[in-house]
Amino acid sequence: MFQRRPRRFRHRSDGRGHQRHANGGGQMRITPNAFSNNERRNNFRSAQSAEKLLEKYNALAKEALSSGDRILSENYFQHAEHFSRIIDGKNQNRVQISSTPKESSNNLVKNTNSVQEQEKQEQEKKE
Repeated sequence: MFQRRPRRFRHRSDGRGHQRHANGGGQMRITPNAFSNNERRNNFRSAQSAEKLLEKYNALAKEALSSGDRILSENYFQHAEHFSRIIDGKNQNRVQISSTPKESSNNLVKNTNSVQEQEKQEQEKKE
């Protein structure tokens, strides 16, 4: 198998020696947050909301259309349509979530009532 030879390093002028790491003195690993300046790591999603992006792309589409570039304006309109669909999806989810707890609480009350009734019936049968 491949055997590592110890590396020889040049003397540092700042007086610090070379420090061996717990991983056997191999290369120092860069941690994921080493270069972080508290910005979001996801490079594909914008920090703006879908509503702001819808307004942005509608404005860009109108500007491109006024300058005479129909292809670019269509591209921007398609982006705007995408974000309008995202907004519609969010709104539908909100409606579903807001209506679901009411239904589930009603079902819970019905279920507890039916369980209590069944228990009463069982007790009456035993007596």
